[in-house]
Amino acid sequence: MTRSTLRRFWRPHALLTASLGALTLLTPLSAPPAHSAPATPGQARSVPPPRPPTAAEARTARYLESVRNHPDLLRDFFTRLPKGADLHNHLSGAVSTEYLIELSAEDGLCIDTSTTTAVTPPCGSGTRPAADARTDQAFHDAIVRAWSMQDFPPDQNGHDHFFDTFGKFGEVIWRHRGKQLAEVADTAAAQNQFYLETMVTPAPDSVAKLADEVGWDADLAALHARLTAGGKLDKVVAEAREEADDGDAEFRAAARCDTDSPRPSCRLPVRWISQVGRSGSPERVFTHLALGMRLAERDRRFLAVNLVQPEDGDSSLRNYSLQMRMVRYLRTVYPKAHVTLHAGELWTGLVKPEDLRFHIREAVTVAGTERIGHGVDLVHEDDWQGTARTMADREIAVEVPFTSNAQILGVRGAQHPFETYRAHGVPVVLATDDPGVSRTDISHEYQYAAETYGLTYSELKDLARASLEYSFLPGRSLWRGNPTRDGYRLQWFCRGRLPGSGHGPGPECRRLIAGSPKAEAQWRQEATFATFETRFAGPLR
Repeated sequence: MTRSTLRRFWRPHALLTASLGALTLLTPLSAPPAHSAPATPGQARSVPPPRPPTAAEARTARYLESVRNHPDLLRDFFTRLPKGADLHNHLSGAVSTEYLIELSAEDGLCIDTSTTTAVTPPCGSGTRPAADARTDQAFHDAIVRAWSMQDFPPDQNGHDHFFDTFGKFGEVIWRHRGKQLAEVADTAAAQNQFYLETMVTPAPDSVAKLADEVGWDADLAALHARLTAGGKLDKVVAEAREEADDGDAEFRAAARCDTDSPRPSCRLPVRWISQVGRSGSPERVFTHLALGMRLAERDRRFLAVNLVQPEDGDSSLRNYSLQMRMVRYLRTVYPKAHVTLHAGELWTGLVKPEDLRFHIREAVTVAGTERIGHGVDLVHEDDWQGTARTMADREIAVEVPFTSNAQILGVRGAQHPFETYRAHGVPVVLATDDPGVSRTDISHEYQYAAETYGLTYSELKDLARASLEYSFLPGRSLWRGNPTRDGYRLQWFCRGRLPGSGHGPGPECRRLIAGSPKAEAQWRQEATFATFETRFAGPLR
């Protein structure tokens, strides 16, 4: 496998040598909210009192309480729960392993039997056709275990196995972006989500070639001028857009969008985030950031950039502050492009103590990020309370994938800063990260949050609302003000008009919904909540 191929799919996280156990649900749903007490010494804000539930929410809460000891009914409840958007999702790690095996078979790929790695044909000595997995169950199951966290022993360290999976299915993943998206978007729709932002790496080979040709210049303005001179960067933008066109065409064909029997994925709004490998050379990181932000301003399918790969890597640690300055500069050039950054995906024992002191802070105060991915090491940073206050004041949301944090960093339960963020008024959204590799889904993340932290139904509902509110979907919100601080209050011209209220939206409210993709998705979620709360009205009898 070539290094250029690896760049197409590699989605590494931070590494940790601690033993990882199975992700467990710790606190019964009947427990009082765990955040009712100070989460961490030095907490600067108290938790605002919970909003009083509506009559429909109270009935649904009673049902939820009544099924807490019925696993099948509890799973059904969380699957049907409207869950907003997934804002932290890597397409390469989101595809189910079973579907990757099927794609391998369709493409005639082979499996190296010693490493369980997909390789190109012909299938020589030491390999088997991937198609054999269609009829040989033992072979199929071995590939599933090698390409995911399925059956991984809970008493062993999981990170090496997690990262190895990407190299094993890498030959599959770069070939069919459209087919993969159809599968992932179908899953999101089945999980009662209304929007997806997923990360891909546009035109990686051309970015590397251009960056190496231009070289490095510490004067970022001069470097950007060299990249754009003679239309060089625009040629890569055009290639990335053509790549997206090809993916769109494959998606529409796979999802049957232009037929009488479209798959659910055709109705799910999807936007791309350009991911940038932070372990690359400074010139490559800068070039890929510039490409992603230029794309976001020129192609409505692309919204934002994000830095990925392990924060604890030598290059990532050495260049972290430089990369934050890169983002800050490029935001002045491309002010319409959004930014969300993996930051604070670190833990004690993984890096030196001094490397835990500033990553989230610099992402917020230097790079000016609009969201944070993971943010696990918050309380280890200098003046973390000040950072949390800034995030709350600016409504900088933190994207929380519980399963990923447990599998990669070994952080779960009370160790996780979930409660601390909420206690400081920081918007929190739940996410999946790499659900295909992790063998999880967004319903599990919500159920984990409910059981581990004793969340009420109303709190779960507001978490789902937050995932749309803090998305990068364009348009005006259905909600006014700061919903995390003040609660979810409708725009004044939509008040009393929510689905289920018995009153349809008035003219101005209808104009908002029709003219704003964000408000339209939020309205659909509220309509689904009304149906959901009718279905689960009152305790199980």
